[in-house]
Amino acid sequence: MGKTQMTLNIENNIKELRGELGLAQEQLANEVGVTRATIGSIEKGSYNPSLELAFKISRFFNLDINDVFIVEDDK
Repeated sequence: MGKTQMTLNIENNIKELRGELGLAQEQLANEVGVTRATIGSIEKGSYNPSLELAFKISRFFNLDINDVFIVEDDK
């Protein structure tokens, strides 16, 4: 039998969280050490952040990583 490859669908609440604080993408980007374009790509779901960056973003919002990033199995 061949190996079954599991794909993860990762969504996030970053845009909503930023909105609650009145933060622009660039402000969040500066706080976590990336570009504004990176934050935009993460919010759109076209780029998955590294684990380190995901933790930085979560800690910035003072939330558990699972409250910022929602991971669903897509078999």
